[in-house]
Amino acid sequence: MTATSQAATDRLGGMGKVEFIALMAMLMALNALAIDIMLPGLQEIGAALGVENENHRQYVVSAYLLGFGVAQLAYGPISDRFGRRRPMLVGLAIYVISSLAVVAAPSFAGLLALRFIQGIGSAAMRVITISIVRDIYGGRAMAEVMSLIMMVFMVVPVIAPGTGQIILLFGDWHLIFVFMAVMALAVALWMHFRLPETLHPEDVRPFTVRSVLGGFRIVLTNRIALCYTIASMFIFGALFGFINSAQQVYVGIYGLGVWFSVAFAAVALFMALSSFVNARLVGRYGMRGLSHASLLGFVVVTLLWLLVQIFGPQPMPFLLFLAFFAVAMFQFGWIASNFNSLAMEPLGHVAGTASSVLGFMGTVGGGIIGALIGQAFDGTALPMVAGFFVVSVIGLIFVLIGEKGRLFQPQNPPV
Repeated sequence: MTATSQAATDRLGGMGKVEFIALMAMLMALNALAIDIMLPGLQEIGAALGVENENHRQYVVSAYLLGFGVAQLAYGPISDRFGRRRPMLVGLAIYVISSLAVVAAPSFAGLLALRFIQGIGSAAMRVITISIVRDIYGGRAMAEVMSLIMMVFMVVPVIAPGTGQIILLFGDWHLIFVFMAVMALAVALWMHFRLPETLHPEDVRPFTVRSVLGGFRIVLTNRIALCYTIASMFIFGALFGFINSAQQVYVGIYGLGVWFSVAFAAVALFMALSSFVNARLVGRYGMRGLSHASLLGFVVVTLLWLLVQIFGPQPMPFLLFLAFFAVAMFQFGWIASNFNSLAMEPLGHVAGTASSVLGFMGTVGGGIIGALIGQAFDGTALPMVAGFFVVSVIGLIFVLIGEKGRLFQPQNPPV
């Protein structure tokens, strides 16, 4: 066992590395669950609550992402002052209560308000989970652990739509929210009894306006962290754009019906496989080598996809569409795991605040970009495919700015 592994084991008490990764993955997976499990039920939700414009169903996702993004600004500074455990458990409680409250939502507006609140609770899982990982690991070790967490996290989109579809066989869409509440409660109990406090005593920061603003300044003036976060924001915007319009593309254009969840799962499997491969390779080739190569690959694949979408048969044959999407999402898996670690690496001493600011930018910005892509749906896949290519180019531009025009550098250039 290396000195780093021994130190991590000591800080985790009786929890081993495998259990730690599994718990962190489940905490983050609650975010994906809150989005993906209900995709098969969006049409039923819209019909039950009188939503006439089918694009407006997407607000069920957008409202959640808005609450999820905004609340991240608060959880980081709070967890830097009061530790990781208590704020996380509060967030889980909000998630559980709001999920159960949706069952009694009287209107579509009421459902959207509760989804916003659910997102507020879920923000704790995103911000504090990454802070906990950064408390325990750094450098390539953090990238490896984050890749394994992301691998498990990516399995949720594989099973969540199918799970939602199965739930709908036994009841209406309300049961989906009950299921989410039960899952979150189970994870909360697991964390309460097994995970010790991970915040280093020397890293505790006062919860004052001056301290919080000072932490934000540290994060926003770090060129590497800021540029990788903005790049991630645009890349995630493409993913959110697909999630918003997935039901319309798969069911509306390609008529998959109940096979929607299978197609969704097939692409998610590529993302999970990508994260697993990244975890095996990042120690050898480094975060920059893998992420820069995958970003360039993402640009090339989405460009080819766009050209075929414009000049090829309409609609594009489904298997060809799925192949392009799967290859693009394989690249996405490497980008997501490594960009997050690269952004957090220089900010370990303000991990909570850093995760908070970076998460806010990535989620709110990505959610807005995704909403714009989703709302541009015109009965074809062209807006989504064009959105993928545009955000990939913008992401590459910001990485070049962060790295001062030098890709594949083994270490951080001076900041």
